[in-house]
Amino acid sequence: MFRILLGFARSRSGSMMPLFLVSLMPLIAVIGFSVDYTSAVQTRSNQQQALDAAILTITTMDTTSTLAQRQTLLQNSFIANGGQGTATLTNFVAGTTATATTAQATASFAMPTVFMSIARINTVPIAVGAAVSKPPALVQATFKVSGVSGYWNKTMTLYGTQFGATTAKALMTIDYKYGGTGDPKGYGTTNVNVLTTDSAGRTVTTLVQTQVCSLGRNPPAGVTLQKDANGTYYYCVDTMYPANGPGASIDVSQMGGLSLQMYVPSGNPQYLKSNDPTTSNRLYSGVKDPVTNAVTYNETATGQVVDIFGLVPCGSTAYQAWEDGGNPVPAPVTNADFFYNVTGKCDFNKRPSDTALTQ
Repeated sequence: MFRILLGFARSRSGSMMPLFLVSLMPLIAVIGFSVDYTSAVQTRSNQQQALDAAILTITTMDTTSTLAQRQTLLQNSFIANGGQGTATLTNFVAGTTATATTAQATASFAMPTVFMSIARINTVPIAVGAAVSKPPALVQATFKVSGVSGYWNKTMTLYGTQFGATTAKALMTIDYKYGGTGDPKGYGTTNVNVLTTDSAGRTVTTLVQTQVCSLGRNPPAGVTLQKDANGTYYYCVDTMYPANGPGASIDVSQMGGLSLQMYVPSGNPQYLKSNDPTTSNRLYSGVKDPVTNAVTYNETATGQVVDIFGLVPCGSTAYQAWEDGGNPVPAPVTNADFFYNVTGKCDFNKRPSDTALTQ
């Protein structure tokens, strides 16, 4: 076959070969240009993905990082994610406790051509851009018990997973012990502790609040007399450590995830978890009406995983409650046995999940 084609090409007996070669050149050019165009489209897509990943990376850097350091990480991350050429940080505005952090970047690359070089087009410029916005997020959460009851002893624990870690660690515990009051609801003593780690890696437990609830109609001065749904009069005396302390203030700025667990030794199940869709429906969350000061609670829907970061608003107080397992759910919040409030403080946070691509 090759000899036949070669003979056809060398033939001088007709004029078909020159015409064939002339007509073949545009076809080769069209096919070649199509191949280069397809390559350019794919390259642009890869460049965009690499730049998106890179600009998200720089929003997790410390607030003390310089623009030069952010530019270096942007370029390194861009290349590590398959980018080619140069990525440039064109704008970066550090946010505050009330404003978002924003960043913009571009990337350019001269893609070498294969077939278009026939037309003296040796490269095709590929340019992409990306922008992000990162709102202030929860960096500190302060827990304060407002009322715990029930015949069952129980412990609530706040767990946090640090950036880059796979195992959560305990940050706070709230322990309740039934006081044997004998009334239908049951009251006792609650201790709130902050858990930290010392330089030797040992867990340090610091008591920040004790609440003792007793039956009776004669509370100490300054303590509010209360009446529960069963008609029982009771009052709760709070002792804070230090005396003017706000409660359990937990630094969550280095946490990529937060979850709550209620351990009820007498319950079934014993473990109730906010990140377990089979037991999270025992957690209630609420907000206070600014006019009436009444708190309206919403029960977590069955099958839902709760984002604790999302339940604590910036600069204000959220209200939460747990049903410890003594009653089936769904149920009114009046059946809950564990009430507390959480005050959030927001600022720039290194959590990547809070960042949104805007371009």
